[in-house]
Amino acid sequence: MSVNRLRGVSRFLCPVFALPLVLVAGLAACTGDDPGATPPAAAMPAPEVTVMTLKTEPVLLTRELPGRTNPFLVAEVRPQVSGLVEDLLFTEGGLVKEGQPLYQLDDDTYRADVKSARATLVRAQATLKAATLTAKRFADLVKVNAVSQQEYENAAAARAQAEADVGVAQASLDRINLVNDHARITSPISGRIGRSAITKGALVTANQSAPLATVQQLDPIYVDLTQSSSELLQLRKDLAAGRLTQTRDVPVKILLEDGTPYTHEGKLAFSEVTVDPGTGSFALRVVVDNPDHILLPGMYVRAVLGNGARQDAILVPQQGVARNAKGETSVMVVGQDGKVESRPVQTSRTIGDRWLVEGGLAAGERVVVEGLQKVRPGMQVTVTEAAQTLAGKPAGPLAAAPEAGASASRSATR
Repeated sequence: MSVNRLRGVSRFLCPVFALPLVLVAGLAACTGDDPGATPPAAAMPAPEVTVMTLKTEPVLLTRELPGRTNPFLVAEVRPQVSGLVEDLLFTEGGLVKEGQPLYQLDDDTYRADVKSARATLVRAQATLKAATLTAKRFADLVKVNAVSQQEYENAAAARAQAEADVGVAQASLDRINLVNDHARITSPISGRIGRSAITKGALVTANQSAPLATVQQLDPIYVDLTQSSSELLQLRKDLAAGRLTQTRDVPVKILLEDGTPYTHEGKLAFSEVTVDPGTGSFALRVVVDNPDHILLPGMYVRAVLGNGARQDAILVPQQGVARNAKGETSVMVVGQDGKVESRPVQTSRTIGDRWLVEGGLAAGERVVVEGLQKVRPGMQVTVTEAAQTLAGKPAGPLAAAPEAGASASRSATR
C-alpha cells in the first residue's frame, strides 16, 4: 500500500477513536476531578435517646434493722403451797386462759384446816351473841341501879372482845380458804403453755425456785431491735437542719427470716434511753399483732421503720446511673441545646428501682435513661420522654425509701 493511502486511512480513524476519550473526559468532569474518587458520605442523623425529666416528690426514709421476737407477757407457774401433784389439768403446748386450772395438789389437809377454822368462827360468833345480850341487859339495869357501873362496863368490854374474836376467826378462815384454793394451781395469764417440768405424783414446795411450767402470751408479740447511736445522731441533725420532717405513727413492716413480708404491721412501742457501751447501740421495741402465732419467741426477723420524711426528694432511675471503678456515680444529662453532658451525682439509697439523689441534679433536668450506649458527652441527640413505668411505680404520698446501708451495696446499672 502506498504511503499516501495509509495517511488517508489514519486521518479517517483518528476522529473515531478520539470520541470515546472525549466522552470519558466529560463524565469525569461531571462526577469530579478524579473518576476513581469515592462519593462523599451522607450526614448521620442525631441518635435518639429516652430521657426522664426530674421532679421533686415526698418520700419516707426508712431503716431496716435486725431483731428478735419476744413474748408480750411471760409467767412462770410456781406453787404457793406444798403438796403432792394429784393431776395435770392442761395439754402441754396448748392455749390456756387466765385462771384456768393447771395442777391439782393433794388438799385433804387444807380442807380439814378449813373445817377447823369455820368451827372456830362459829364458836366466836356464839360467844359474841351471848356477850351482846348480856351487855344489853346490863345497860337497862344500870339505869335503875340494879347493877353497878363496874359490872356494866365489864359486860360491854366482854362484848367488844367477843367481836374481836369473831374478826380473828373470820380472818383465819379466809386465810385457810386461800391456802386451800392454792392447792389448785391456775394460769396467771392467757397464752400458750410449754411443757410441764413435773409429773403426776411429784412433790412440790411453796415458792420453789424451779417453775412447774411457763405460759407466754404471743398475741401481740414484741420485736426487739438495735440501732446504732451514730444513726440516731445523724437523724437528729437532719431533723434540726430541716432536711427531714418528723414522722409519727408510721407502721413498721416486719420481714421474716426468708425475706417474706409478714402479714401484720407493727407499731413502735418505745426506744431505750441508754446506749450500750459495748456495742454503741440502743434498743427499740415494736409491738406486732400475731393472731396465728406465726412469730414465735426467739425468731430472727428484720423490721423496716420510718426515720423521717423528705418532702423535696429527687429520684432518678437506676438504669440512668453509671458507676466507675472508683465507685463514683454519674448520669448523662441532655441540655437545652440538645447536647449530652456527663454529670457527676451523689446518691444515698434506693427507693424501689430509683436512686435518691443527694447532689448534682436539680428538678427539671433531663436524664438519659435509655440509649446510653449510643451517646458520648457533647453529642447532639434527639430526645423522647420516658414512659411512666421508667420513672418508677408511684407509692402514694410518701414512697418508702430503704436504709442507706442496703442501697450502697447494690451496683448501679445502665
